[in-house]
Amino acid sequence: MTSERKRILVTCPPMLGMIDEFRGAFEEKNLELTAAKVIQTMSEAELIETVPDFHGWIIGDDPATAAVLEAGKKGELLAIVKWGVGVDNVDFDAARKLGIPASNTPGVFGREVADLAMNYVGGLARQSFFIDRQIRTAFAWPKPAGISLADKTVALVGFGDIGRNVAKRLLAADMKVAAYDPYFQNPDNLQVTAQNWPDALQEADFIVFTAPLTPQTRHMFNHDTLRQVKRGVRVVNVGRGPVIDETALIKGMAEGIIHSVALDVFEEEPLPANSPLRQYDLNIFGSHNGSNTSDAVRRVSLKAIDLISEFLES
Repeated sequence: MTSERKRILVTCPPMLGMIDEFRGAFEEKNLELTAAKVIQTMSEAELIETVPDFHGWIIGDDPATAAVLEAGKKGELLAIVKWGVGVDNVDFDAARKLGIPASNTPGVFGREVADLAMNYVGGLARQSFFIDRQIRTAFAWPKPAGISLADKTVALVGFGDIGRNVAKRLLAADMKVAAYDPYFQNPDNLQVTAQNWPDALQEADFIVFTAPLTPQTRHMFNHDTLRQVKRGVRVVNVGRGPVIDETALIKGMAEGIIHSVALDVFEEEPLPANSPLRQYDLNIFGSHNGSNTSDAVRRVSLKAIDLISEFLES
């Protein structure tokens, strides 16, 4: 006799974008899939209403708060898996107190996010995104002088899996890398200099953020650090939006201190239509999409399915 199929809710947009490819994996593990209709995240109120109907939940960037998990515990919820690396949106302490097994999928996107970070560094250096837009929309033929990457200094904030992969790409471009991470380790013996934030920030031609969001990293780039940067610095963020105080970023651009920024993440997502960041033509914007390659989504989604299945079987 077949045991009851456990119902699984998936709210992670990259996984949902390829969800048909994973239906077989759910079937093999006797799991009943429900693919949520979501562009970025579900609201806390929607989740409180929805999550209790499911035994397992594969989470994207949704607010998996204590209130949501408590509602789930009162219903059918038995286990959760945070799809991907970032965990700032999930109250793991609440899950532990409620006895809900929980995990993320760490160390899975280093190369993909690093590829995007390097793409942004090159794009800011050579203004290639700006040139593309001018040709497409203004029928212009601009030839701005960029800067060379070789011998430029990068302040690399965060030296975990993503940060180390970014460092490899920066070093391949003959750049100098100073890594800022209180838990600095260099298992690959990369030619990087360990620094304490914000020491020597005035030497950086680029600041690249790969750090996770924690109480210690929230707004680590702020109005105080703005006063320490080199005039003309270029800023990249592929970590978490609130690591940067955007009011400081906007002030830096308005005063000509910051040359341009490339942001895959923001304090508010999607980027508001009235954000002052939009008025600077050299800026590059992403849609919190740094990890989203079909290869990575496939790899991590299958891992998430395995984890949720293991939790439900134990």
